Amino acid sequence: MKRKVLLVGVGLIGGSLALAIKKEHQVKIIGYDPNEENCMLAKKLEVIDDYTSDLQAEAEQADLIILAAPVKETIKLLDEFKHYQFKPNVIITDVGSTKVNIVRKAEQLYDNGVTFIGGHPMAGSHKSGVGSAKVHLFENAFYVLTVFKKTTADQVNDLKDWLKGTKANFQMMEPEEHDLVTGIISHFPHVMAASLVRQVKSHANRNEHVTRLAAGGFKDITRIASSSPSMWRDIVQHNRQILLSLLDQWGKEMESVKRLVARGDGDEIYDYFLSAKKYRDAMPTGSKGAILAFHDLYIDVADHVGVISDVTTLLAEERISITNIRIIEAREDVYGVLRLSFRSDEDRKQAKACLEDHQYQTYTT
Repeated sequence: MKRKVLLVGVGLIGGSLALAIKKEHQVKIIGYDPNEENCMLAKKLEVIDDYTSDLQAEAEQADLIILAAPVKETIKLLDEFKHYQFKPNVIITDVGSTKVNIVRKAEQLYDNGVTFIGGHPMAGSHKSGVGSAKVHLFENAFYVLTVFKKTTADQVNDLKDWLKGTKANFQMMEPEEHDLVTGIISHFPHVMAASLVRQVKSHANRNEHVTRLAAGGFKDITRIASSSPSMWRDIVQHNRQILLSLLDQWGKEMESVKRLVARGDGDEIYDYFLSAKKYRDAMPTGSKGAILAFHDLYIDVADHVGVISDVTTLLAEERISITNIRIIEAREDVYGVLRLSFRSDEDRKQAKACLEDHQYQTYTT
């Protein structure tokens, strides 16, 4: 008999996990989602095998339960689960972006013989919904697992085996450490990106040139501000103490910068930017992190009819998928620049080689 997986929350992340599990295991995956249309589409796409409206009945028969829901909803589900009678050795995991509150709530399930292992796959997509689910979404991404002290190595290995089709890099962390680290390198930058956009908006109301000129590099450094407001509302609420501490630190940093600018010392200003550049340039490459990476390739293009079609046709013939395309304002020394975004650095390298073989000049920074 096939083992049974219950997927609670049938969207991009949950759907991609389902595909990765199907790739490596002979299982029956049952979907549950408040929006039944998500389940219907997932079944049509063969992401899941069937779906249910009876959460308790399916949960009590499952060998693995994946809570692919927002943090707030995951906590509600864990409260509901304490009344269920689960199968022996069932594993329950989640995909939440914060872990402390979820793990605390899940601790009550151990009285029911449940193994709960918190999870956070650090990968995403430009798109959303189960229709965008991909088996390779988590490949080479960090996948954080958080456990209780009573959790055994065998239980962790069982979950890793379930998820081996993701080809992710599993990282064990304490819940508190996870929330601190993701607060620093993901949650706080998202707050800053939103704040930068709001500041520009306040000036745009007084100067019509602000929005037009901000459409270039400014949009690049604030792309993450376009993320789901409801998701970030939940993240901020559940990691607010860490964020408050980071905001205090940021205030001190900005006071330091203010004094630096006021002094106007060229050497000091240079050293400030140099220090930041050195640290950023030394960051590891090739792995997906907490913030969605954008693998961009820039192509100098002449201003003639059909040039964009020519570029995209060449890549299509090589079966290289483009996730985003944008025409950048013409620069002084060339007619124009085409920016293409890819799902991985490998796709970008293949695109670069393909286009340069056809005499296009490309660059990556």
